[in-house]
Amino acid sequence: MTLTELKYIVAVARERHFGRAAEACFVSQPTLSVAVKKLEDELGVTIFERGGSEIGITPIGLRLITQAQKVLEEGANMREIARQGQDPLSGSLRVGVIYTIAPYLLPKLVPKQIELMPQMPLLLQENFTVRLVELLRQGEIDCAIVALPLPESGFAVRELYDEPFMVAVPHEHPWAQRTEVCPDELKEQTMLLLGAGHCFRDQVLGVCPELSRFSASSEGIQRTFEGSSLETIRHMVAAGIGVTVLPASSISALGQFNDLLTYIPFTDPVPDRRVALIWRKSFPRQAAIDALTQAVMECGVEGIHYLPVEYGNNQQFHELV
Repeated sequence: MTLTELKYIVAVARERHFGRAAEACFVSQPTLSVAVKKLEDELGVTIFERGGSEIGITPIGLRLITQAQKVLEEGANMREIARQGQDPLSGSLRVGVIYTIAPYLLPKLVPKQIELMPQMPLLLQENFTVRLVELLRQGEIDCAIVALPLPESGFAVRELYDEPFMVAVPHEHPWAQRTEVCPDELKEQTMLLLGAGHCFRDQVLGVCPELSRFSASSEGIQRTFEGSSLETIRHMVAAGIGVTVLPASSISALGQFNDLLTYIPFTDPVPDRRVALIWRKSFPRQAAIDALTQAVMECGVEGIHYLPVEYGNNQQFHELV
């Protein structure tokens, strides 16, 4: 039994497909399949139910995969403990960031991190919240910047800032001269939303729950279109296709859209999202977490509301339970 084999079964459990799991592990499908079968033979059990369009997991397989995740996490911790013995602020920090935060935070965060801690480069990965949580549990990344709430519990969580939402409309839209918009009014518009998997999509649907109906009736939303990124949606709004809801940090990077879009605040209470830094409770490089937090707090993203943060030996995070 090897850590590589454990990594493979965790990947198959996540993807429910041997081909996609092999791609995620950067190996060929035959290599991964042979390794998984070898582990099953060694343990004398069947972990995966094969034969259908989607791979199933046996009851004993579920228990083994849970244990494999713990072993992978502890293996990652051993490497980090060794690194901490040298210098917790020396060496790279692997940071995951969700898609709707990364384009607006990272261009300011990375230079600030280099300025404050040049000996600790950031290795960055963009992904969905669910995927980042899995990578964090497996020890593939050290920490992640996400929007709360999380789909899973058990991590240390440091809340960083609150970010209000605003409505984006074309300049010629009837709302363009308004000073505020009520969330319930969105159901009357052609709305542009992110596709499934983005937590920001769920947050926007939470602002106006009737948007989730996807109904063409006069009582519900007129039409709804989905985009792959906030920038794709912004282009579609600028083209006059509809309206959307954006986080404040994305509006500070307007560029060419200054002359094409109008941004309107919501009525009180203004909907927002809370952004947090999460990491495994057993992660040994607390000083590295503090350094990244400091860089976030000092990088000066416009439109957000920073939260008070304590450093040092004080109680500076809470466990999400």
